[in-house]
Amino acid sequence: MKTLNKIPTGKLERTSSLLKAGAKVGVNYIKYYGNKITKDKNEDEALKTLNENNASDIYDSLKELKGSALKVAQMLSMEKNILPQAYVEKFSLSQFSVPPLSGALVKKTFRKYFGKNPEDIFDEFTPESVNAASIGQVHKAKKDNKNFAVKIQYPGVRESISSDLKMVKPIAMKMFNIKKEGSESYFQEVENKLFEETDYDLELKRSQEISEKCSHLPNLQFPKYYPEFSCERIITMDWMTGKHFSEFTKQNNSQENLNKIGQTLWDFYMFQMHILKQVHADPHPGNFLISDDKKLLVIDFGCIKEIPNDFYQPYFELAKNENLNNPEIFREKLYQLEILRSDDSVQEQEFFTKLFYELLELFTRPFNADNFDFSDENFFQEIADLGQRYAKMSDMKGMNTNRGSKHFIYLNRTFFGLYNMMHDLKAKNIEINHYKKFIL
Repeated sequence: MKTLNKIPTGKLERTSSLLKAGAKVGVNYIKYYGNKITKDKNEDEALKTLNENNASDIYDSLKELKGSALKVAQMLSMEKNILPQAYVEKFSLSQFSVPPLSGALVKKTFRKYFGKNPEDIFDEFTPESVNAASIGQVHKAKKDNKNFAVKIQYPGVRESISSDLKMVKPIAMKMFNIKKEGSESYFQEVENKLFEETDYDLELKRSQEISEKCSHLPNLQFPKYYPEFSCERIITMDWMTGKHFSEFTKQNNSQENLNKIGQTLWDFYMFQMHILKQVHADPHPGNFLISDDKKLLVIDFGCIKEIPNDFYQPYFELAKNENLNNPEIFREKLYQLEILRSDDSVQEQEFFTKLFYELLELFTRPFNADNFDFSDENFFQEIADLGQRYAKMSDMKGMNTNRGSKHFIYLNRTFFGLYNMMHDLKAKNIEINHYKKFIL
């Protein structure tokens, strides 16, 4: 894979790159309509080709920009029930496979923050990146016979967050049926989180705190972090050896090992949500490794969502069947979570009450069972079908569809990612409240 000697950092440069991608998408549509008219391909084949070409052209543009624009692609890759498969497959590459910075640019970053080249700090430093993602890339280093992973943030990422979000905002609003009026708090939440993800001093602090508080959970392992080799744009931690989560799930594994990893992942997330009230809100495969002895290794704490109590209480109260099926309590919680609004028409109240009952009844099934089978294809097909059905509903036209507290954005993202990873593992017989055994 080629390396990058420069990343566009100016608003004009970055906007120009996306406009070029937009022009290519326009050409792809012309080809698509040509294929339909000439009957060179049937409708399904023509649409498949269109999606593949568009996904490639958009992704190729985003991977050169890196930063927030590429982070959005990473987030969208988790939306398996919304995007066509071609987009999911292409955007999934942003989790761990994008063009890395050149060695010269890496050295420049070290000199800026440490006043030294990396080889002057470490005994050995691999100039080639071993992992490049949306916000930073990782290099392997060695000092005093100890191996380190050194994460380096791309230049200009933090400075371009606001302008990047303005560029991708129209795409996101169209894709998720968000209305302009009342959408500010949602986009502000995303912007705030991206600023947090680019603050490596904050990430270092949170990584140390959460790994310490979760260190007693069985079968879970975290790297040690090294403040003396870290700064606002560089984080140094232990080098962790293992298979990428995605690589592991594609292999032939015993059901016992799949269940073991699944229970570990589930316990880790439930302990964070219910005990710590803050959660690793970026559960995608690129953030986890599996060791040879089948331990789950957590290697990135860039995105942490703190859960305020006034949201936590009604959110998880609606996960209980008795509250879901009590119309009075159900409506009360919908208002507390800003799903129903005081200015709703009767039609809107009825529509969104019914919609969220169906959604919550489905998504909270694991919480209403002692044990749950995440290999159940029927459960995940129901999720896919429900998403597709409501995406096509004409009833929503003219309604204010901006629904729910801003805290839903990262909590729902966490659960979507967690459910997808549990399903990739095909984990069975997962004890839902197992985390309670580890409350100190």
